[in-house]
Amino acid sequence: MKKGLFAAALGCALFSVNSQADTIAGVYAGAQAWQTDTSGGFADSSSTADFNFSDETNTSLYIAFEHPLPLVPNIKVGHTTLDNNGTTTLDANFTFDGELYTANSEVDTVIELDATDLILYYELFDNDLISFDVGLNAKYIDGAFFVEDTDSDTQSSGDFTGVVPMVYSKVQVGLPFTGLAAYAEGSYLSFDDHELSDYQVAVTYSFIESIAIDMTVQVGYRNVTVDIEDLDDIYADMEFDGVFAGLELHF
Repeated sequence: MKKGLFAAALGCALFSVNSQADTIAGVYAGAQAWQTDTSGGFADSSSTADFNFSDETNTSLYIAFEHPLPLVPNIKVGHTTLDNNGTTTLDANFTFDGELYTANSEVDTVIELDATDLILYYELFDNDLISFDVGLNAKYIDGAFFVEDTDSDTQSSGDFTGVVPMVYSKVQVGLPFTGLAAYAEGSYLSFDDHELSDYQVAVTYSFIESIAIDMTVQVGYRNVTVDIEDLDDIYADMEFDGVFAGLELHF
């Protein structure tokens, strides 16, 4: 009799552990397609020029691991592309990489910019109603700017790299038993003449919830602001923003 009760209790305990495993530790992986509107400009001096850019679809990928170990932060790694191009008629002389582009000339500009985030964070709250994370983000920026005047066959380029330490936070509010939630997530730095911010807000819907995997769709808005002064001899004051749609898997 006692053995039967013990076996039943053990079976219930194992079932309970399995059914709650995703709340104890888990992996989150996601991908987003981001319709990016780009504004602002760049230069190799403090006199930046504003350029026209087309709307482009950029991508963002991320993976996060959360665990129950005390004092050990959770980890999230993300990668975002911020590529864009456009054509602008200059309203003033512009110099870049030692080349002079005269007023009223038409120039093609290309941006190739990647941002990789390494985020270490703690969950201060985590339940079905609200979750709140805080931490630090080491954002690695790898960028290149290109300018070309096809009429005069004048070309120039400049590139820069750097690791930017940023404060990170995320707040999510859920509506229990509906699969609906909303979140705001962002990183920010203001230091000397540099100011960078990266934030997004979104509504989510979890359409698959099981012991093995959860699947959630996201629709939201993201904004990235890059205001740098003399980073590898590059000056930039640019803003990337627009709506995105994404899918997240939780194992």
